[in-house]
Amino acid sequence: MSNHSHHHHEPEKPITTEEHEHHHHQETHDSHEGHHDHHAHMVEDFKKRFYISLIVTIPILILSPMIQMFLGVDWRFTGDMYILFALSTFVFFYGGWPFLTGAKDELKNRNPGMMTLISLAIIVAYVYSTASVFGLAENDFFWELATLVDIMLLGHWIEMRSVMGASKALEELAKMMPSEAHLIDNDGTIKEVDVTELKHGDRVLVKPGEKVPVDGKILEGKSTIDESMLTGESVPIEKEAGLEAIGGSINGEGSLVISVMKTGSETYLSQVITLVKEAQESKSRAQDLANRAAKWLFYGALAAGLITFIIWVSLGYPVSFAMERMVTVLIIACPHALGLAAPLVVAVSTSIAAKNGLLIRNRAAFEGARNIEAVVFDKTGTLTKGEFGVTNINTSGDFSKEDVISYAAAVEAQSQHPLAKGVTREAEEMGISLQRVENFQSLTGKGLEGTVDGKQVMVVSPGYVKELNLKFDNVQFDKWSSEGKTVVFTLIDRKLAGMIALADIVRETAVDAVNKLKEMNVKSIMLTGDNVKVAHYVGGQLGMEEIFAEVLPHEKSEKIEHIQKVERLRTAMTGDGVNDAPALAKADLGIAVGAGTDVAIETADVVLVKSNPLDVVNIIKLSRATYRKMTQNLWWAAGYNILAIPLAAGALYKFGIVLSPAVGAILMSLSTVIVAINARFLKL
Repeated sequence: MSNHSHHHHEPEKPITTEEHEHHHHQETHDSHEGHHDHHAHMVEDFKKRFYISLIVTIPILILSPMIQMFLGVDWRFTGDMYILFALSTFVFFYGGWPFLTGAKDELKNRNPGMMTLISLAIIVAYVYSTASVFGLAENDFFWELATLVDIMLLGHWIEMRSVMGASKALEELAKMMPSEAHLIDNDGTIKEVDVTELKHGDRVLVKPGEKVPVDGKILEGKSTIDESMLTGESVPIEKEAGLEAIGGSINGEGSLVISVMKTGSETYLSQVITLVKEAQESKSRAQDLANRAAKWLFYGALAAGLITFIIWVSLGYPVSFAMERMVTVLIIACPHALGLAAPLVVAVSTSIAAKNGLLIRNRAAFEGARNIEAVVFDKTGTLTKGEFGVTNINTSGDFSKEDVISYAAAVEAQSQHPLAKGVTREAEEMGISLQRVENFQSLTGKGLEGTVDGKQVMVVSPGYVKELNLKFDNVQFDKWSSEGKTVVFTLIDRKLAGMIALADIVRETAVDAVNKLKEMNVKSIMLTGDNVKVAHYVGGQLGMEEIFAEVLPHEKSEKIEHIQKVERLRTAMTGDGVNDAPALAKADLGIAVGAGTDVAIETADVVLVKSNPLDVVNIIKLSRATYRKMTQNLWWAAGYNILAIPLAAGALYKFGIVLSPAVGAILMSLSTVIVAINARFLKL
């Protein structure tokens, strides 16, 4: 599965592909692989049965008296009916076998469905035709039986293939996992090992252009890593020692040494695969609907078939004619397309979601997302970047903004504080290179101090400035403070050079998200533990319709309940932290924003791989589109049967319109294909 070449240093033990495949997947994909091989095998099986039955059908058609009559020829000979009977028996048992065994299972579970319907049709046709061979009935339907089996096999084969296509999303994810790693031994030698042999704390070399084998922390080296396949983050990310790398992402131009943090099923990619799998397995409401519909169609078909038979016979038509009508009704009633209507859409929407960084864990909640009326956003990390940025600079005396930032950044560069990072980032963005600092020291509770370019520079808190009785612009300072910003002062040689205001930066995408939700008539609400001033300042920038601030973690779920019960709104909650878990569980749709390794925020229904608020909009849009497709498909599938059954029964017989079993079967396969194609057109 991996696209690495295998450089094994021990040639005496070549690893077979099977072994390699096995090793590679044994932890995460055992069950999936098993299921998948089984599926692939079934696809092949249907294909083979279809082609063989098709070939045997040709002599059946040539030998059928009804077809000869239709073509105006007479190729009858002694014993021809027995040959016809033998060939048809083969098609009935060989081609019909998957349907007969399927029906047995359905009936054993007292849950008749698709297979029972098909079996009913072919058994009726076979038994009736056999009776005709031995002179117990008038016409034979062997050609109808054969063509029906062929078309059913073809329909199933197409269906299986498209379902296979859907489970490919998992395969694609699994393929991204490299199978080998370059392990660095204690003495520094490098050897190739299978990824499954790696242990926590092992050191691994990742060469330029290779996939990162497991989740780990970078110990040495600098490179850019392309995580787009995993997180949807389009730009390759700069990585250096101390940062984390995700298994399956692609290393850029530098070599990296990584310390293994997570292996096997703990890795991010494996968790994603598990989530996608859970999503595909979690039954969706629409699917249950389809299964119920098939069951009722079975009962409906039986009833319609019997009624058809009784009516034609009581009108004085020959039993063979009444029988033919009945057989046709039973054949037409097979709602292939119905069984396909929901699963295909589910599969397509799950893989579209996964490609866009939306991991659906709970199908039912996702399908309900189309009705969401309010989205509650946690502020820090979701709407904001969770990092400080400079919002305003105020200068005094003859100092310029560049001076204030340049001197402040030189001193702040020595500190690890989030505020300090904000100031140095601002200097970078302004294109100011950092100056050298001497005599750096941290003044506890007051700020930082150092000598830059021969001047004594201090970056300090408002309190310290007041202690020194230095004059500053109080009006400006109060305004910034009321917006919840943090203000620091830059002093040069004990003189005030300027004030710098910093705040948690709002994501640009958050503004778009709130606007788009407004257009969709969804209310945006902010829920935060932050103070009221900050919350209202950020909420104002975003155009939030309601703000709950200073909410303690345990109160978050109570607020959700308030929105649901008092405001009567179906609510989605978006959060990124462990403290949001109860609220995520309480909401109608819990959306975890948490890139990286917290993928398993267990309580969420949907996990956003990127921390992009616009993805919340995408979930609602995709949910609405998915639902539309499902209803379209269910109508296509069931509507066809509802219309065709009366025609098959001969309702329009006196106008010369009668549906033959073969035409019925062709039409039915057509509705299956339409449903499959329609599902493929689902887009975000």
